[in-house]
Amino acid sequence: MKNKKTLVLGASANPARYSYMAIRNLTAKGHSVVAIGLKEEEVFGVKIQTKQIPFTNVDTVTLYLNPQRQRDYYNYVVSLSPKRVIFNPGTENPEFYQLLKLNNIQVEVACTLVLLSTNQF
Repeated sequence: MKNKKTLVLGASANPARYSYMAIRNLTAKGHSVVAIGLKEEEVFGVKIQTKQIPFTNVDTVTLYLNPQRQRDYYNYVVSLSPKRVIFNPGTENPEFYQLLKLNNIQVEVACTLVLLSTNQF
């Protein structure tokens, strides 16, 4: 399996949150994970950053932010030049889809947890 460096955007250390489960499952499958959230915390060895860090070699961005909160990250995500952005349930955003497609970034409306559990990630 290929390691796909993944940015979890909207990360949380709360075990009830899907972003927490995504970090758990991504690290368990051997992917490198970086994360941005509201609080500086650590989850499964991944430090959650609170600022827009210029990470390099990001393959995938998986979103756990509602469409309104995503606006603050449009230019940031594009600047990372990921291969794809996964819009998890509740994050669907046609405005952002268009911007990503204009920048040759693949849009995937899916659930990261399902993709991982069915080996489609």
